Amino acid sequence: MSGAFIRVGRVGKPHGLNGAFAVEQASGEPGRFAVGATLLVGGEPAKVVESKRSRGRPVIRLDRSVEPGAALEIPRSELEATEEGEFYAFQLVGLAVEEEGGTALGRVSEVQPGVANDVLELDSGVLLPLVDACVLEVDVAAGRILVARGFADSR
Repeated sequence: MSGAFIRVGRVGKPHGLNGAFAVEQASGEPGRFAVGATLLVGGEPAKVVESKRSRGRPVIRLDRSVEPGAALEIPRSELEATEEGEFYAFQLVGLAVEEEGGTALGRVSEVQPGVANDVLELDSGVLLPLVDACVLEVDVAAGRILVARGFADSR
C-alpha cells in the first residue's frame, strides 16, 4: 500500500457537551491519543487537548471541531518499527492468502479487530482468525499469507 498517511481511528459519537468524542476503530498504540499528540483530520493537523478513556475506548477533544465519521490519521513516517513476526493491519490488506497445498482463498480486504483475536476478512468472504495455529507465514515482500488447512472449510 502506498500512501503517506495511516488511519489510526475515526471520529465517533460525541461525549459530553464540550466537543469531545469517542474514537472508533482506535489504534492500540499507547500515547497515540494523549494530550499534546497531533493527528491529521481532513489532511490538516489537530492537537489533542483532552484525553481519557470511557468504556475501554479513548475519548478525546481536539483544538478544533471535526466532522463525525472523519478519519484520524498520522504520517506513515511516525509509525514505530514492528518486531519480527509483527505487522500493522494495513500491511496485510491486499495480500494473497493461500492454504497449505496451494489452494488460493482470496486477498485480505480488511483486518477486523476481535475480542480474543483479530480476523482476516478476505475478498472471497472467508474469515480467518489471526492466530498462530491458522496463520503459518506472512511474507509482506512476496505479497502472500500461508494458512493451515481446515480454517476455511466453512465456506
